[in-house]
Amino acid sequence: MSHDIDAAPVGTPPSRRATIRRASERGHYDRDTLHAIVDAAWLCHVAFTDTRGHDESGEPFAVCLPTACWRIGEALYIHGSNGSPMMRRLASGVNACVTVTHLDGLVLARSAFSHSMNYRSVVAYGRFTVVPDADKPAALDAFMARLLPGREHEARPADDSELKATLVLSMPLEEASAKVRNWGPRDKDQDGDHPAWAGVLPLATTRLAPVPDERSRATGQPLPPSVRAWLDADPGPAPFSS
Repeated sequence: MSHDIDAAPVGTPPSRRATIRRASERGHYDRDTLHAIVDAAWLCHVAFTDTRGHDESGEPFAVCLPTACWRIGEALYIHGSNGSPMMRRLASGVNACVTVTHLDGLVLARSAFSHSMNYRSVVAYGRFTVVPDADKPAALDAFMARLLPGREHEARPADDSELKATLVLSMPLEEASAKVRNWGPRDKDQDGDHPAWAGVLPLATTRLAPVPDERSRATGQPLPPSVRAWLDADPGPAPFSS
């Protein structure tokens, strides 16, 4: 959809550090926008400081790692091995910053300086807490449903040993902001007559044909309902249209 580039930010910043200052007109603080961007993500990046180790200069390590994520209500969830240094560090309650980014298009302007990108992003600050053992099965079912709705009813559930080996962490999305650019080139007045083509090259994730593994192929196993529904699903409106 098109966007009013002179519009004011949507909503109220939840904190000073979550306030968007650069290109503030792209800011969104409303829950609907935040949730939609997080829900469209397969991965997030989690940044934190690991004070248990130091680099050659003696400074603590600054760590930023990708991991799968999903949302339940007002919290973002991640999971991993209980032996993972990242998971153990986050479980200790260290301050963390989580980012989600979707690249929606390359914006070609008439001058090199005015080129840009269309995107949707979320930055959230907070501390992760450990999801109790009794709540882990439901949280992991929600993750499976996020990957592929219905798959949680087709796959074998995690057994006790697998649940014990897995840490599930959650972080509230209370201190978060979204930033969105979804419009065309914004040329300077003096570049309006330059003959270069200008516009947007939209980008999107594409669903391709499923590839069965050897056993499924050898037995002629049909596609399960979850995969058939995934193939037939409407991807929804494009983030940008002229």
